[in-house]
Formats: sequence, C-alpha cells, structure tokens
Amino acid sequence: MRGINVPHCRIFTLLHHFQCVTPRARPIVRCVSQLYSIFQFSLGVTCGDYRFPPVAEHPILAVMDYLWTPWRYRYVTGTDETSRKGVPAALSHWTGDLGCVFCNLIAASNFAVQSGMDSESAERAALIVHRGQACFVCLNAFPYTSGHLMVIPYAHQSSFAALPTSTAHEMTDLAQQMEQVFHRLYRPHGINLGMNLGEAAGAGVAGHLHLHVLPRWVGDTNFMTTVAETRILPEDLDTTCRRIREVLVA
Repeated sequence: MRGINVPHCRIFTLLHHFQCVTPRARPIVRCVSQLYSIFQFSLGVTCGDYRFPPVAEHPILAVMDYLWTPWRYRYVTGTDETSRKGVPAALSHWTGDLGCVFCNLIAASNFAVQSGMDSESAERAALIVHRGQACFVCLNAFPYTSGHLMVIPYAHQSSFAALPTSTAHEMTDLAQQMEQVFHRLYRPHGINLGMNLGEAAGAGVAGHLHLHVLPRWVGDTNFMTTVAETRILPEDLDTTCRRIREVLVA
C-alpha cells in the first residue's frame, strides 16, 4: 500500500506546527505526532500535497525528555560488574557462587548473618521481606509495579510438580499472606499471581522456580508503557521493602 492520500487529516498538520503547547499537553501531542509520522513513512501516506518530515526533525520532538534508569543496565544488557548474579554489594563479602541468582541471594544473606551482621540488615540488603520454613519472599529487583515480589522455595528446583507437597502448600500460603499485605498497604484494584516455568514460558530465571505476586491498578498501563515502553514507579525498592516488612511484623 503506497501513495495513500488522506485529505482530511489537517489536524496532524496543525499538531506538527503547534509548538506552543502546555507542558501537560506536550506528551500527548508528541505521541500522536510520532505515531502518525511513523505511519506516514511506512505506508507513504500524504496529507494533500504535504508530507511530514522525519520524526527526528519534528519541532515538538526536539524537546526530548529523559528518564534515567541506570539500575536496569545489568538487566537490559545481561551483564554484571561481577559474575555472581544475585549478590548485593552490601553482601559481597561472601565469595561463593552457586550459579543461581536466588541461591546466591540466600547464601550471601546467610553468610552475612554468620559473620556478625544483624539479620534484618542482611535481609533488607537482599530485599528479602519474609523467611519461611521452605520458602522465602523477596522483592523483584526489576519490578513491573511497586510491591512486585516473588515467593521462592529455598530448594533449587525448576519444576513445580517436583516440589514436596509441603513446599508447594507453603508457597500458596505465602501468596495468600502477600495478597492481604497488598490490600492493607497499597489497596490495589487487582493482583497478578503467576509462575513462568521454563525459558519458553518467559522465565527470567528458568532453573529456580518462583511465584510472582504484584498489585495492579486500573490505568497502571498507560501511554508510557504502551508507547514508550517505560514503567514509572512511585516508590523505590528500599522503601517498599521497609513498608512490607513493617506490615508483616505488625
């Protein structure tokens, strides 16, 4: 489909030349203009005799906004300053490497406590909010929403069916407990519960199963997520960890 003519799209011409938009309206105008420019160049759409310039030359888009998320570098690139995944800087005195982010996390935390660090400081450094008999609960270091956490068995196991029945029951019990914590702390409109077993199913850590539990709100997937592929979280991980731990011990 080439050379499509759209005679009734003068609104986009106005948007293109409309530089004096308010700060609140600018993101919407920018998204509409960018999307239409992409559409125009991919299909050869024209607006009468007018053709839009490339997106990079758009006068409104010249005012670029930046959201810096340097803590996601290791996740996006798959690299780490150290080869030991899951070992926080505060717990780096542990020199081992079990080859698993969750196993390393627990081992480094245990070693810190054995070496004299108080258990609360060690667990907060590892973003652990609760320890059970067969499972523990920790925050996702790369959350989809504020409060995004995981229920994880201590045992390195990739199959849910292979877990001891008592461990599987404890995972469910902890998920129920976390749901209650979310309703008390965040008052979400909904909650996601789920496991991805295997890389083909989308598991980020395929060798060690884990249950995701995260609060959701109506409208929490807005244009920033769908267009800019960016999540905006109102709460940092340390604050989330502290708040959840406080509710659990209350």
